[in-house]
Amino acid sequence: MIRLMKDTDIDAVMDIWLETNITAHDFIPEEYWLGNYNAVKGEYLPESDNYVYEENGKVKGFISIMQPSFIGALFVSKDSHHKGIGGQFVEFCKSKYGYLDVAVYAENKEAINFYEKHEFVKVKEKVNATSSHLEYILEWKDEIE
Repeated sequence: MIRLMKDTDIDAVMDIWLETNITAHDFIPEEYWLGNYNAVKGEYLPESDNYVYEENGKVKGFISIMQPSFIGALFVSKDSHHKGIGGQFVEFCKSKYGYLDVAVYAENKEAINFYEKHEFVKVKEKVNATSSHLEYILEWKDEIE
């Protein structure tokens, strides 16, 4: 079930954020993620619309939308990968927003394929200012608008 994140979910969300970033971005030193942990927890998440996927009382993943419609984070716990949770998050957000965009590291082929499967199109390339790695900006637009 997808629902708004509660304050009591923050530790589970941050555990998923850290573990998944380290695993999915093995081309970036682990210290980078550890160094950004407090900023994500204390600044970034409080300023975003955050939704969690909960199953049997346990948070299995989350998505954060930074205003107006940027997917700042979409992470699913390692034990719940490839079970459709990420796709449910994207479809849920598509129903709430007429436009979505996301930045994905060029080396993260799995994430690029995921977003392209969900009708996102690469529109731009840029170098991430803090990690110095190439990112693709992908976007989805509701064709009705």
